[in-house]
Amino acid sequence: MEFDKLVHQPTRLQIFAYLYRHDRATFSELQDDLEITDGNLSAHVQRMEEADAVSIEKQFVDRRPQTTYELTDEGRETFESHVDTLEALLDQLERGEE
Repeated sequence: MEFDKLVHQPTRLQIFAYLYRHDRATFSELQDDLEITDGNLSAHVQRMEEADAVSIEKQFVDRRPQTTYELTDEGRETFESHVDTLEALLDQLERGEE
């Protein structure tokens, strides 16, 4: 059983789960709700973008820049696969297997 390192990293796991639940989020929403620093969030989202797991939209709202993130289809599938792996691990533990 192998975990996807892109998703398994704790901060990225939080970002994946948040976007999976909310569909879209702005940089500020992610930063505030997950309590992540600017630099940390930027680095993790960049890694996710490089893996084609998240799409990024930049626009101006009321003359202010706004960045919005959304999981791509591949990102959703990657997260769901990771959750499936975790569930399989829990099933094994419940059955007493290793």
